Amino acid sequence: MNGKRSLLRRQRRRIFLGCEGDSERGYGVLLGNLIEQRRQDIHLDVVLLSPGGGDSYTLVKRCEEHLLRNNRRGSPDYIHRALLLDSDLRGCDKMRDQEADRLALKLDLRLIWQEPCHEAFLLRHFDGFRDNRPSLPRDALTLLHKVWPQYRKGMAAVRLGERVGCTEVQRAAEVEPELAEFLRAIGW
Repeated sequence: MNGKRSLLRRQRRRIFLGCEGDSERGYGVLLGNLIEQRRQDIHLDVVLLSPGGGDSYTLVKRCEEHLLRNNRRGSPDYIHRALLLDSDLRGCDKMRDQEADRLALKLDLRLIWQEPCHEAFLLRHFDGFRDNRPSLPRDALTLLHKVWPQYRKGMAAVRLGERVGCTEVQRAAEVEPELAEFLRAIGW
């Protein structure tokens, strides 16, 4: 070793977060940044799965493909797996929904449903809007613009981080059980 001291760095445990679109990816990266402020032993691997078109089965199948590629490359396995997806098309094709649920169970993939869309999910991060449940995506976007006029779909994590931090994520987790379960599982 030529007299040089070798520093061994413990490998971070990896967590997979599949994302339906750019908005979810920005949120996922923001979550990863917030987690790294709290813990140095885990890494959130945020993977964009688009185009998914909102079809839950297609998105879960893309997760499976990513996980298989990950294994073939010999990468360390993920200690937790989750998928962040909109629910606005859920129920349109019950058979595909059931197939998605079965495959997610087989993959040990936690589904974090955004009711009905990412903007409504994001709205619940803000004080006074935690219990707000708009039923249509356009209504969610309208309400979100009232709270955050500068919001745009597909915002990068840095921009999201200007308004969403640990307090806001915790607020949303109080009314989003799937988010809360995911955060608990990864040691938030």
